[in-house]
Amino acid sequence: MKSKNRKAINISSRKTTAVAKTAVHRSAGRIVKRFSAPGVQYAVIEMGKVTRLALMITPVGRGPVHMQLGEALRSLRTVLEKQAEKMNVTVQTVFLKDAGDQTLCEQILAARYVDEPPVTTFVHQPPCSGAALAIEVWATGGKTVYVERPLPNVLQVSMGNVTWTHCGGITPRDTTGSVYEQSLDAFSQMKEKLKKSGVEMDHLIRTWLYLGNITGPEGDLERYMELNRARTDFYEGVQFGRGHVMAGVRQAVYPASTGIGMCGAVITMSATAIDTDRKDVFILPLENPQQTPVYEYEAVYSPKSPKFVRAMAEAIGDYVVIWISGTASIVNSKTLHTGNPGKQADQTLTNIELLLSQKNLARHGAPGAGATLRDLAKLRVYVKRPQDYPVIRKVCEKRCGINIPIIYVVADVCRSDLLVEMEGLAFAKRIR
Repeated sequence: MKSKNRKAINISSRKTTAVAKTAVHRSAGRIVKRFSAPGVQYAVIEMGKVTRLALMITPVGRGPVHMQLGEALRSLRTVLEKQAEKMNVTVQTVFLKDAGDQTLCEQILAARYVDEPPVTTFVHQPPCSGAALAIEVWATGGKTVYVERPLPNVLQVSMGNVTWTHCGGITPRDTTGSVYEQSLDAFSQMKEKLKKSGVEMDHLIRTWLYLGNITGPEGDLERYMELNRARTDFYEGVQFGRGHVMAGVRQAVYPASTGIGMCGAVITMSATAIDTDRKDVFILPLENPQQTPVYEYEAVYSPKSPKFVRAMAEAIGDYVVIWISGTASIVNSKTLHTGNPGKQADQTLTNIELLLSQKNLARHGAPGAGATLRDLAKLRVYVKRPQDYPVIRKVCEKRCGINIPIIYVVADVCRSDLLVEMEGLAFAKRIR
């Protein structure tokens, strides 16, 4: 893995003022600032000379989609202008209530960003709030941060001789084929984008796979099962994390991932890869001691098991970034609390809590690292039934607090008896 020189982000100082509820949380030598107001929540993560910003924006107004997107972009601009230094928007995911609004939203966003577009993925998942759209945004700033856009909808961020490559909005070129064929084509495009950006497939650490009608029939199987078959076949022979897996790891290494449903019958993918030649950067795949690794699932769940790990931790010097895969109310390999959305949400958060814990990271060979639910930089919550949103939100706010950026969208989950799925990202500092 080698990092490249990138185009520098211009830096400018700005006075910061608080206009709503703000919390400053100090933990393990790092500072996380959280902000919560109607329509916008964000977290500021300071890692040495680099600042990262995670925002969840849901319009409060209920006018036409262009007015709601305009409100969201004004909220984003206000947040960015309040930061102490210039922040560069790098990645955004737009959740849409109506797929027919995508073209107009693309045009508005193109006019907004002009020469500095972020990687953008449109996902046809209605926000639980009833808004026409919601946006998850990542921004990065700092004097040591460099940015390059080698291809359309591909962006590379370098800091401290570590480069993250983000690509998104990947859809099959031919949507008339089977789920297996469309999935293979999307994975092939992902590989091509990474390779043209100077990154090999084995550097992949995180994927998002959005599949329309995810539990619907596909021949004698379900559509998600066929996606898993394509992923297994495409990953064959790839040695993920080659040269940068933490010493002593004996388990399988795959990217962290979310496989989730959306409206329609299409497939959309996005991904992140890491690239570095630093000797103090490692990746560490994480599993939950109370869950069977998904790549070892019995054939009843998928003839070719899903190839991903429960979470992927990146140890970068003194810091650890933990990418949490899509997580649900599963213990061992079985669904718990069938029919009870509140208990499923609570069990899902318990699974994430166990995954992030210092005890679990020490068990995997990284003592002195770990996080809690209150250390999450952001959380996505996929709600299967709109009527379950209030009870699921209540559980999340009780367990995680009200200041953590959370976005709630309606989406089918990969098992018919699962009512909720969650994913997130946590930052921690290693105690040596």
